[in-house]
Amino acid sequence: MAAIEDAFKRLVEPCISRSIRSQLTKAAEKVSLDVFASNLKRLLLTPPVRGKTVLGCDPGFTHGCKLAICSPTGDILHTSVIYPCTSGKGASLDRDKKEVIAIIKNFNVETIAIGNGTACRETEEFISSIIKSGALLPLDVMYCIVNESGASVYSVSDDAANEMPDLDANLRSAVSIARRLQDPLLEYVKIDPRNLGVGMYQHDISGAKLKTALDGVIEECASFVGVDLNVCAEGILRKISGLNQKLAQKVIEWRKTKGPFISREQLLEIKGLGPKTYEQCAGFVRITPEITALCSQGVVESVSTSTSTSPLAEGDGKKRKRTAQGGGKAKRSKAAASAAAGVAANPLDQTCIHPESYGLATGLLDMLALKAEDIGKPSTINSIKNFLKTTSVETLAKNSEAGVPTWQLIVDGLQQTLNYDIRAECEKPLFRKGTTSWGNLHSGCRLTGQVRNVTHFGAFVDVGIGCDGLIHTTNIKRHLLGGKENLELGDKVDVRVRNVDVGKKRLDLEMMALL
Repeated sequence: MAAIEDAFKRLVEPCISRSIRSQLTKAAEKVSLDVFASNLKRLLLTPPVRGKTVLGCDPGFTHGCKLAICSPTGDILHTSVIYPCTSGKGASLDRDKKEVIAIIKNFNVETIAIGNGTACRETEEFISSIIKSGALLPLDVMYCIVNESGASVYSVSDDAANEMPDLDANLRSAVSIARRLQDPLLEYVKIDPRNLGVGMYQHDISGAKLKTALDGVIEECASFVGVDLNVCAEGILRKISGLNQKLAQKVIEWRKTKGPFISREQLLEIKGLGPKTYEQCAGFVRITPEITALCSQGVVESVSTSTSTSPLAEGDGKKRKRTAQGGGKAKRSKAAASAAAGVAANPLDQTCIHPESYGLATGLLDMLALKAEDIGKPSTINSIKNFLKTTSVETLAKNSEAGVPTWQLIVDGLQQTLNYDIRAECEKPLFRKGTTSWGNLHSGCRLTGQVRNVTHFGAFVDVGIGCDGLIHTTNIKRHLLGGKENLELGDKVDVRVRNVDVGKKRLDLEMMALL
């Protein structure tokens, strides 16, 4: 009996404990990976803020608040450093306020992006006080708290140095924060996903497993949104299905030497990009005629000066910096004309329709007496919608060799406007004009906020007080989720305060409505 007890305590029990612990660890890792992947996808698909000049602010105490103004196309217009969090209430603070007011009015800024790191609350109060004073009128200025995770790491990376070689590393983070609001996907793909802070226990998970899972999410999102071949940078292009860093560099080099792409088929002229790779990536790249024309004229700079990510390049075709040298412009136009010889532009190249389905799409347009050149116009969209009232996608599939998914993609592509962005359907960033203080909080008061992080024990919500409140899973009312299983990153919610602990800066919330 003693031998059995000894064997159990010394051998069997530890073995069982290790086995159970191993199983639980694997299960916990899987749950963490699922949560991180879901949150990352929502973060990457945050709708861009288009057409706005944005003031990016990276808050700080000792080293000050770094400011950077970016044009609607992402060009850096102005950078500076102020010290509102250490200036007290004297002349220094007044000088900082005057400087901010001056640059906002000078560049017509109506949108401010504030990083959510150290000194965020103090900077938010500083900006809010300027807005409330009316000094910025007639401009209608609002600010938004932006996730700045990974900005500091990126600002000292080789990619950032290649992208902004003449800018101090401390100021690069402010530029990154501004661009994260202008186009989250384009900017977040530059950051190591593990540094984005939208999961739980990510630093305790195997690096290889985390990288595989998160790279898959980034590739899915990049392909989901699509990119314009003539303005996209290598950083986003290599995330497209079928492409890698080497092929992305070759695409950029082809574009640099031969001018803008006229047709998707020109991808096949790139060495190493064969029919199989083309089949994988063709449906996720776009060619916009307006951008192609601007690139040919040298108005839009379509290539980064480095082999890394460019200052601004994205799938919706934003304008870029003007070229400085007329000789380069003439050389590019000549190369473009040579490369385009014998290549015809296809209007379907600006849609999500895959080249394999061009025949079906053209047949549908002919049947409705529509022209491919009119794709994206209201008349064409209305004609497609009216046609679908009398027939169905299933009927189209039954009368052809293509399946329902293929036809669904075709009719969806033909019903979309040319500037359609699928991210517009996701939750938009939350803008504010003022702050809420801890002194104004009490049990029972109602607040509006936005979900910043989701875990399996609850959701963290930014309600504008400087730190996120927690809605525990027991306080998330499932019948208010509108059919969703749980709250998601970016969701706007109406919450009720259950408990306030000012000393520990803890806020216990209860979900009242999904906005």
